[in-house]
This record gives sequence, C-alpha cells and structure tokens, in this order.
Amino acid sequence: MTAPPIHDPDAIDAELVEAAAAKNPRAAVAALLGQRYAAARERPERKLNGGMDGVEVARLYSGAADGLMNDLWRVATEILYPAHNPTKAERLSLVAVGGYGRGVLAPFSDLDLLVLRPWKPTPRGEQVTEFILYVLWDLGLKVGAATRSVEECLSLSRTDMTVRTALLEARPLAGDAALTEEMIQAFRQMVAKADPRPFIAAKLEERDTRHAKAGVVRYRVEPNVKDGKGGLRDLNALFWIARSLAPDSPLGARVLEELLTPKERRTFEEAFDFLWKVRAHLHLMAGRAEEKLTFDFQAEMARRMGWRGRGDEPAVERFMRRYFIVARDVGALTRSASAQLEARQQKRAMSLSRLIPNRRKALEVEGFYVDAGRLSVAGLGVFDADPVKLLSLFVCADRHDLDLHPDAFSMVTRSLALVTPKLRRDRAAAQAFLDVLARGQRPYRVLTIMNETGLLGRFLPEWGRIVGQTQFNMYHAYTVDEHTLQAIGVINDIARGKLKGEHPLSTDIVHRIVDFEALMLAMFLHDVGKGGERGQLEDGAIAARRACDRLGVDPRRTELVVWLVRNHLALSDYAQKRDVSDPTTVRAFAELVGDPERLRLLLVLTVADIRAVGPGVWNSWKGQLIRNLYERVEAHFRGEDVAIADPLADHPDLVARARAGAAAVEVLNPQGSGGDITSGAAHIAVAAPDRPRLFADLAATLAEAGADVVGARAVTAAEGVALDIFEVQDGAGAAYGEAEPRRLWTLMERLEQAARGERLPPPPAVPKANSRRAAFEVAPAVMIDFETGGEAAVIEVSGGDRPGLLADVARVLADHGLSIRSAHVAGFGERAVDSFYVTDSRGRKPKPGPRLDRLRHQLETVLDQGQPPSPRGFKAVRASLRDVSELGRTKGGRS
Repeated sequence: MTAPPIHDPDAIDAELVEAAAAKNPRAAVAALLGQRYAAARERPERKLNGGMDGVEVARLYSGAADGLMNDLWRVATEILYPAHNPTKAERLSLVAVGGYGRGVLAPFSDLDLLVLRPWKPTPRGEQVTEFILYVLWDLGLKVGAATRSVEECLSLSRTDMTVRTALLEARPLAGDAALTEEMIQAFRQMVAKADPRPFIAAKLEERDTRHAKAGVVRYRVEPNVKDGKGGLRDLNALFWIARSLAPDSPLGARVLEELLTPKERRTFEEAFDFLWKVRAHLHLMAGRAEEKLTFDFQAEMARRMGWRGRGDEPAVERFMRRYFIVARDVGALTRSASAQLEARQQKRAMSLSRLIPNRRKALEVEGFYVDAGRLSVAGLGVFDADPVKLLSLFVCADRHDLDLHPDAFSMVTRSLALVTPKLRRDRAAAQAFLDVLARGQRPYRVLTIMNETGLLGRFLPEWGRIVGQTQFNMYHAYTVDEHTLQAIGVINDIARGKLKGEHPLSTDIVHRIVDFEALMLAMFLHDVGKGGERGQLEDGAIAARRACDRLGVDPRRTELVVWLVRNHLALSDYAQKRDVSDPTTVRAFAELVGDPERLRLLLVLTVADIRAVGPGVWNSWKGQLIRNLYERVEAHFRGEDVAIADPLADHPDLVARARAGAAAVEVLNPQGSGGDITSGAAHIAVAAPDRPRLFADLAATLAEAGADVVGARAVTAAEGVALDIFEVQDGAGAAYGEAEPRRLWTLMERLEQAARGERLPPPPAVPKANSRRAAFEVAPAVMIDFETGGEAAVIEVSGGDRPGLLADVARVLADHGLSIRSAHVAGFGERAVDSFYVTDSRGRKPKPGPRLDRLRHQLETVLDQGQPPSPRGFKAVRASLRDVSELGRTKGGRS
C-alpha cells in the first residue's frame, strides 16, 4: 500500500473513520496506521540503498513520521474526541521537539513529542494524549512525550537545559497552529534575552559525560556513531549552541556562518551527511536503534556504502579509515567553533577551560602567549612568517604543560598548506618534533593534539597513511595511529616510574638504554608499514628509513630504528610461541638480537606495544614469558654458562608428587606460587607422570567444563614428569570459578582424574560461532618446522579461535602417535596460534613424509570446523598466514 500525501484529508478520511468506528478503535487505528507507516518508510530505505545523501534520507524518515502523527492526531481530535466549539482553555496542538523537531530521524529513532495546551489540563486533552501514546506504543515505537502549557514550557526551559535544548528545535505538527506559534515565539524571545553561557557550559559538560560513557578515546575500533567522540551528538551540540545564540535563525545557520569558515562549513555538512548515512544503515541492519558500529556490522556497512578493497587493504578497513577521519574532523570543528565563541566573548566566564581566569601572558617565543591557562597564537601571520613555529608551538605547549587554546588549534588546521617538502626537511622543524617525541613531558597528549590538527600526518607522510587506519580483527581496540600514540605514552610512563609496580623490569631497564631517541622513533614508526604489499615488517622498515632520512637522523641511529621496526614482533613471538627453556631457542634469539642494547630496546618496545593494544591485553602471564626470555638471553650475552631453569623447578611440591607416581593439581597466582584467582584468569597447574595422550585428555576435560584456555604452557622433563599450566576463563571472559568457586574445585578434581587416566571425556561438539567472531573468516594454517626445535619438530597451528579448539588439535596430534614435549598456546582476538614441540612414539624427531602430510590436512580440517559462513550475506575478511606473525600478542578463548 502506498502512503497518501500527508496533508490530503480526502484520501484518508474514510479509512480513518471506519477504523475509529470499529469495536476496538485503538487496535483498528493502530493496524491501519501501522500499514501506512510501514509503506511510507519503504521510500527512504530504497533511497538510502540507492545512494541518497544521509541527511535527505533522515528527512524522509521524519516526513513518514509526520504523516503518521498527523493521521493519528486527526483520529483523536476530530473523530474520537472532537471539540466542535472549543474554548480557549481546550485548545491543543502537537509539536515535534528534539531531533524529530529538527526534521531528521534514523529508521528506529525515538519520536520526541510535546502536547501543548494553553493553561491547565482538561479531560479532553488527557483523552487525546492517552489515545495517541497508546497507539504509538502498540506500533512498537519509542516515544519521548510531555504534556505542558505554554508557561510551563517557558518556566522549565529557564532552568532545565535539557528542556531548553528540546524546545530549540520545536516544530509544529498538528492542531492549533496559533497556540504553537505563541509558545515558539515566546520561547525564542526568552532565549534571545537570556545569558547564553550557562546553556553552552551545560552542553559542554553533557558532551564530556557522554564521551566518558561511550569512550573518551575517539579512535576505538567499534565506535558509537551517535554518542561517541566525533559522532553525531558532537555536531548536534554545535547546532544547539548556534540556535541558543540566534533562536530565530533556521538551524542556527546565521551563527554557524560566523563561527566556521566556508571550508569548515563544507566539512561540517559532509560529516553530518556521512554520519547520518552510517546511522541509517546501522539501524536497518540491526533492525533496532543500534548506535554502536561493531565488527559484525562493519564489513556489510562498507559494502552498503559502496567501498571496495584496494591492494592489500580490504573494503572494510578503507571504510573505517574514512569513518575515523570524519570523527577527527568533527573534533577539529568543535575546537574551531569554541575558539570563535570565545573570541565573541560568549563564554568568558564559562569557557572550555572550566572557569580559568581570563588573563594573558607572553612567552619566550614571539607570537605565543598564555590565554586563560592555554597556549595561543597572536594570529595566522605568526605561522606565515615562520612555518617552523607550527612545530615549535607544540614544544612550547609541552614545556609549559599547557593545553592548546581552541583558537590556536584552529589556526594550525588553517595553516597546513605551509607544510611543504622544504619544511619537512627543515632541521629546526625536525628537532622540534623529536623534542616532543623523545624529550617531552607528556608526549601522548601533545602528539595527540598534533595528530588531531592534521599537522602530524602532513609533516610526516609515513604517519599520514596510518591516520584512522583500522585492522579488521578483534585483537586491536584502537586505530593504528591511536595505538601507537598510546604506546609512546606507556614508554613515557615507564621511564617516569609511573608503572613500576606493573613493569618493574622495564622500569629498571629503560634507564639503561643508551639511545632513548631511537627507542621513541622506533615506537612512533613501528606500525607505519601496516597494509603494505610487502608485509608490515618490510614495508615498515622501508618507511622508517625514509622518515629518518628526511628528519636528518644520524645514519647509525637510522639503522637501529630500521632494525627495531623490522623486528619489533620478535621478542613477543619467541616468548609466546617457542620453548624459552630450550637453549636452542635462547641462542637463536640472541643471534637475531646481536647485542644487549638491542635486547633492552626490544623489551621496552614490546611491553609498550602489547599494553597499548587494548584494555586487558597485557597481563602477568605475558610478562612472565617475556621476562624469562629476556633474562636468559641477557645471561647468554654476559657469557654465563648457566643451566636453563626448567619450569618444573618453580613448582617443587607438585613435581615431587608426580615423581612419586601421583597426579597433582593446584591453582596458582600469576607468578606461579600458590594463591587465589587473579588477573582475570585462573591459573591451574597439573603435574603427573608423562604418558601418551596426557595433554589431549587434560584439554578435553577443560573443554567439557566450559573452560576457555587463553594461555598455556606444557613441559616434559627427561625423567618423565609432565607439567601443564593453563590460564582459563569462563564463557563471560572472567576468571574461571570467580563467580562460582565450586566449578573451579570440580574442574580440579576432574583434571586430576584425567591426569591419572581414570576418565576420558568425549570430544566436545563443535559449538556455534561467537556472534562477534562471526564477522571474521580466518584462514587455517599449519606450519611444521624441523629446524628450530632441537630434538623435536615444531608444529604451529593457526585458525579461527573457538571453544574446544585446543582439545581438538591435541586429539589429532595424539591420534597420530605424537608426544607433546612442550606446548605454547596464544591467541590474537579471533585467531588462535598454538605451537607444539613434538616427538614420535620413540622420542625421535618426526620426519617429513606422507604421515605428516596427512597430519597437516587433518589439522587444517579441525581448524576450519566451526568457522562461520560469510555473515549477513557478505564475504568476510579472510586473514592470511602472513597476518599471523604481524597481529601482535595474545588474548583468545579456547580449550
């Protein structure tokens, strides 16, 4: 059924009258209007899929809602509860407020309504309001409704900034037009006379609260399109502020023209349109008012928005890069508008600096001064006369521990054309950048501001190519540039002793590093090769050399930076994927590193890199693995012929019981001694006499109990004692047994029984894929290495992470008669990467041949089980084997 024109009464009267005369008028009216509303909403959906601008689509959805509300109002006021000769007190009108009042709606947005009356409530008014709301609720719509008099609207909006915000966008829908106009005009006159500063301050405070709730970091890889930093609400806040300064100007256009340059206004309009389009698609994909652009929507969103892959960069990553560049632009617009507001003295007492007194103080650099506690610039001419001051501005901000004034921020963004190839090679400019990076007090904060102005990417093109870049996986929580800046901040915190309790080794070693500038340059450049055709490491090394040469870095330092970028994953890979108790592993890594200084640099870089991946990724388990490798390689460099301490020595009581022929199970703290559950996972150690299938039986027992293994180590001593340590969580990602301690003790009993060979749990059924992991199709890969494992072969398997995977892999290895001498379990978001040192039934290294070819095939089959079909009808990103070595370090769930 095609929806009739909104204001064509002849086309709808008959059907409405018939529905209102039904035995159950509410149900009949809801059914009729539901059909009309659904038909009216088909048009904007078609237009959206056809590529129409996002704002225009939002207006069409608002128009469909207008038709619904007009029809519903007529049924209530003209048919069911008519007033043929209403008195002045019985006048009623329906007003759209909030976002609906602005005339834009997403497919499942709330309808913000105001039923307006002149004075006190009347019985008829209550009947009309009740009927309208009940029908809307019957239709499944979310409604924000209020019934007020004109005076109540004015009185509330004087003190309640939320009410004032809603009424700033009031728009007549139906009913007594004169009554609505009376309220709107009185409201606008009141706002025009009021001091705008309390309202502006309230909107800024509301923004800060919203950001804190949705995530204060602009570059989280699953952003909130509506409420997140750089989202639609930030643009709406500018609308509201503009309307409060010029309430009679449509959408505050007059004020926005004064606050923003023509280029900034174009950016504003493009960002508004882009975000509305994303939001509309997101609602339709979810079938509800979903505002968070999670992984399971991103690839389909990219397809709907018309993005295509290019080279090694898939469409989803190109689209998300565009999203984050828009988010950055929104932040720059907010700062620019704030600068202009302060210049107009609209916020003298209630500024962004939270009531800092307005005073100016000149600084040592000509043209720079402190304004209300923030660093500002005398004018654009300062940069025109000396473009190097674009960089030295940030040195000054760091030296004096000052935030950048919005006016200065705006002047930097408007001066980016001054960043020419000549400036990029200017030694003074390079020195200013290196001063902030390597010698700054707060490099994370200052470099972040440089990044948001666009200066950092303009000055260093290698950096510019990773601004807003995402990696479509569950491991990395931030865009590449934000991750890198956070890693730089971590190193600074380590150097200043702020993380001594969490990283005691790094805190000691960072002060023994001879070339701190090389460390910071390597950290800054370590990911600039992501997405490159040669792979992250090689392309990163090439880009790092190019950047260092342009900055005029000493050739020896350049070589060190390039080596660190090319090998920045090595320490983590060796620590988590190889047996560091094996002297062969220690010697191989020492040969790769070459000298103690590089070892120290790699340690600090690795710790910062892992910690900056995302919340909860770093833990003491990873710390212990990295510390063990570092200490053993450091001893090797000292020439100490020390015996490699077997992990069994850390658990003498357990090992003693195993040597006596018994099996023993114990819950450990992350350091390995007896203790309680800590660090987000339960650490369970199992010691027992070694036997065939031991590891497979333990893994199957964990899977049967629903324990997700997020880390594991297994070692076997020459005397036939096996020690397996598992780091396990429950299905909710908490330490196993934390919520229900009895489950943990039951699991320990079953593990002890399995270690003795008394119970053999059946292989677990392949579970359904996790909804978040369903967005990713991970290619299975099996590598068999005969060179690095000494007397054993190393089998490394990689595939989509899922519960039961470790048990399935261990079962296949056992079925082929292979004995696991050492196991190293890790995960990278949706991908599992597990390494096994194996021997045959006679304790010898397996040889290449048909048997291992069959093993490889069976392992690939197991890895592919439970992989989701391409979700939501689109082809998901398929990770390659090369990605395995470049993803970074752990967190996965499987057993």
